[in-house]
Amino acid sequence: MKLDLVDINILRALQQDGRISNARLAELVFLSPSACLRRVGLLEEAGIIQGYTARLDAELLGLDVEAFVIITMRRDTDQWHEQFVAALPQWEEVVGSFVVTGEANYMLRVRARNLKHYSDFVMNKLYKVPGVLDIRSHMVLRNLGESGVLGTSLLQQDDR
Repeated sequence: MKLDLVDINILRALQQDGRISNARLAELVFLSPSACLRRVGLLEEAGIIQGYTARLDAELLGLDVEAFVIITMRRDTDQWHEQFVAALPQWEEVVGSFVVTGEANYMLRVRARNLKHYSDFVMNKLYKVPGVLDIRSHMVLRNLGESGVLGTSLLQQDDR
């Protein structure tokens, strides 16, 4: 699907507020409500809009520890990748997971109640996966904010 400036503006507005009313969204992007609803529907059908979620305050939920965890696997272990990927859904502490380039194989974003909970996760879950060679934790001291996928000039209509 080729995106135009109106589509990009719709996506930006929805990233800011996924609960925005269609009437307000239509005003922001200078469309009629029916045209705006049709555009949003097309973006959903194309899979560009994959769903709508609520952002939760992890600290208010008692998840005070956040870490980015870099994991390096032994390549001489059979099916190391398949085993690691199969274990991921069982770990409620993992809120993001990525295959990465470089010396390591994976990066996880992990939330835990406290350091003991985090330590238990590393020792009793991560290190139990066959083939794990090295785990490096980068503890988050302060979250400076999160932005959506779209930057101010990241998507241009002629880039597609």
